Order: sequence, then structure tokens, then C-alpha cells
Amino acid sequence: MELYEKIRFMRSFKNWSQEEMANRLGLSVNGYAKIERGETDVTLSRLQQIVDVLGVDLAELFDLNEKNVFHFAGRYYYAHHHQINYLADVSVTESVELKHELEKSHLIIQQQEKEIGYLKEEIVQLKEIIDLVKRQDSA
Repeated sequence: MELYEKIRFMRSFKNWSQEEMANRLGLSVNGYAKIERGETDVTLSRLQQIVDVLGVDLAELFDLNEKNVFHFAGRYYYAHHHQINYLADVSVTESVELKHELEKSHLIIQQQEKEIGYLKEEIVQLKEIIDLVKRQDSA
């Protein structure tokens, strides 16, 4: 399950419309819809804002996949109804746990690389603006 699919799943699980989610994030509906369709890159700060609105940890978002969707849904149900009993985690082998950790790390690294790329582009643009201003001042 891709990150944008996980975000869409968690939003729909809470029975929120895209409009409601967009409002909670201070985004346009179209801008938020692009996130859910995977058409836009999401910064780590925006991801943190999304998980804060959804009431989950960033780690839970990265961990969410087809194998533990039921667990997530069940735990939310119990937490929502303020009951003490939570669903027990299904035990998994250490190799599966390591695989999930590795997948999370890869996603984080990919996102950081994208953000670094954006920042490098901004630096180039700012340098061009500074050079232009210097040329105008010397003219």
C-alpha cells in the first residue's frame, strides 16, 4: 500500500470527506485530493500535520499495510468507544519486523532526498535573484 493510499484509508476510516480533511489541514480540496491520488510529493512536515489531524503516530502511518489494516481498524474501534481492551498484536517473525523497519527507512530517506532536491532548487533560484539584484545595483 502506497503512502497516499494509507492516508486515504485512514481518512475514509474516520468517515471524513476530502473536504473535511482539507479544511482540518488548511488546504484546498484540490490540493488535498492530489495528495490522496499520489500526484504531489508530501513533505515530512505536512505528513506530521496529517498524522496529527488523524490522531496517529507517523510510525503507524508507515507501518500500515494490507496485513495490519484490520488491526488498526479494530484498535481504533476500541479506542473510540473508550473500552480498556485493545486487540492484541499478532506476533510476527523478526524478519518481517525488520522488513517493515527497512521499508519505513526507505520511505523516510526518499522523502528527505526529495526535500533536499527542492531546497537545492530554491538555493539556485535565490542565487540567480541575488546576482540579478547585484547587476541592477551596479548598473
